Amino acid sequence: MDWDKLRIFHAVADAGSLTHAGDTLHLSQSAVSRQIRALEESLNVTLFHRHARGLILTEQGELLFDATTAMVKRLDATAARIRDSEDEVFGELRVTTTTGFGTLWLAPRLAKLYRKYPALKIDLMLEERVLDLPMREADVAIRMKEPSQADLIRRRLMNIRMRMYATPEYLAEHGTPTTMQDFSQHRLICQHAGTAQVAAGALLVAQLMSHDIPSTLTVNNYFGVLQGVLNHLGVGVLPDYITEDFPNLVRVLPEEESNDVPVFLAYPEELRHSKRVSAFRDFVTEEIFLFRKQNPA
Repeated sequence: MDWDKLRIFHAVADAGSLTHAGDTLHLSQSAVSRQIRALEESLNVTLFHRHARGLILTEQGELLFDATTAMVKRLDATAARIRDSEDEVFGELRVTTTTGFGTLWLAPRLAKLYRKYPALKIDLMLEERVLDLPMREADVAIRMKEPSQADLIRRRLMNIRMRMYATPEYLAEHGTPTTMQDFSQHRLICQHAGTAQVAAGALLVAQLMSHDIPSTLTVNNYFGVLQGVLNHLGVGVLPDYITEDFPNLVRVLPEEESNDVPVFLAYPEELRHSKRVSAFRDFVTEEIFLFRKQNPA
């Protein structure tokens, strides 16, 4: 297939219009139309259904658009590698991680990275959904489990555990629980066991809920759980990495905690030589080292 025709097809499919694609490609509508017809003839298929409001991909067109989209993403990754200079770190880096880790651990530390690389532009995507790194939905991921996708470079950063915390003010007013039975006098703040979260955290929450705790507050991310705890609403189930930034929190029922949760950093093989990725990887690795040194297990 002709690369130039595929480029034009992708622009038309993306825009849904010959005119808009022509504007993007700096070609006339008739020139774009000729290229699409020639591609359809070479493949002996119809790629678009044409109607008054624009163009809709046929089933064959959808298949080809999926292929050209993957090609464009790979080319973007290659272009990013080419643009990385030998000695400078600049440009956009798309980082994905969970809402809790991104808001409570990573974001507060990014000032150090920006001071070192002021021309870096970070797009921080916080969500529980695992983005597809080989398809370039993000450049780098920090996840609470080992990535299952192929062609990824991965590094285990540390282990965390889910534990229970409360403020001194809350405990002074309501007392400190020493057994699970004492929770009949307390409110538990946590993610609901059925929401997207690390498996070990969900298991701990399910175990706690089995004690028929009368009052609960469930939030769909750990940032919300922390806000409830800091406002003295109850005892919260939180990742242990919060203790460095919130040292006044008191650990409750220390015998109750989750199993280890591994934290991994991963990025696509084709970004192995990216200066931006290397700078971010080294920054996170250094911060993890300092965190472990200050907070031994």
